[in-house]
Amino acid sequence: MLDVQFGQASDFGKVRTNNEDAMGSFVPSSRQQARSHGYLFAVADGVGGMDLGEVASSTAISTLIDGFPKAQAGTMLAGLLPRLIQHANAAVHDCTLAQQYRGKRMATTLVACALRNDQAIVSHVGDSRCYLVRNGQARQVTEDHTLVQQQRKMGLISAAEVAESDSRHVLIRSLGPEMFVSPDTTTLAVQAGDVLVLSTDGLHDEMNERTIAGIVSQNKDIEEIARELVARAVEIDGGDNTTAQVIRVRSVEQVAMYRGRTYRLPS
Repeated sequence: MLDVQFGQASDFGKVRTNNEDAMGSFVPSSRQQARSHGYLFAVADGVGGMDLGEVASSTAISTLIDGFPKAQAGTMLAGLLPRLIQHANAAVHDCTLAQQYRGKRMATTLVACALRNDQAIVSHVGDSRCYLVRNGQARQVTEDHTLVQQQRKMGLISAAEVAESDSRHVLIRSLGPEMFVSPDTTTLAVQAGDVLVLSTDGLHDEMNERTIAGIVSQNKDIEEIARELVARAVEIDGGDNTTAQVIRVRSVEQVAMYRGRTYRLPS
């Protein structure tokens, strides 16, 4: 059956006095729940420059994690995850209407990864990322919802110009400002030995894919790897909050679909 290990770490950095990043996870309590619901991991980065980034990020994470195990057993994760992110968006948006936050502005990015059987579903809004590391090579799964990334897709600027642009953190999509949001969702087939990394920009702004792959491919405790990722990013710069979740896939359970139902395949 699907078996994963995970570790996580977060750091204020060298400049910030508070941490606007948030992270959360749902780990099934039994083999039955692993098959009916699966695992969920999520990282959020409250948007700096707004009033209550830490409230936005923590609200989004708690809404997502609370809702995941309440879904009907066997619900298709590719449909469930975007729905939960929409609920998280509504919760953050509603915070701005609460009496204690009236007149305040808040927003957050969010990247979430749900795993069940032999699949990982990744859904995100903003520029928090997911990487898949396989055989020592890292690949960025998500695409940043930023102005410069949009300009790059249109052929207006190069990849090198994206990395150096002063506008590289200007978001075109985030949770909270609007009543509705459209997350991007990707389905991955995972295999034993894969590692998934969820990160805020305080981490991936400072390290390229080769460095990330090198650190997470070490034969070390998964918590130690998460701490090393964050510590390395803070050492390089430390100008922002930095957060990472690292999920190591130890085994998977292959399944097939027949008339809308999943069936386990013989090993």
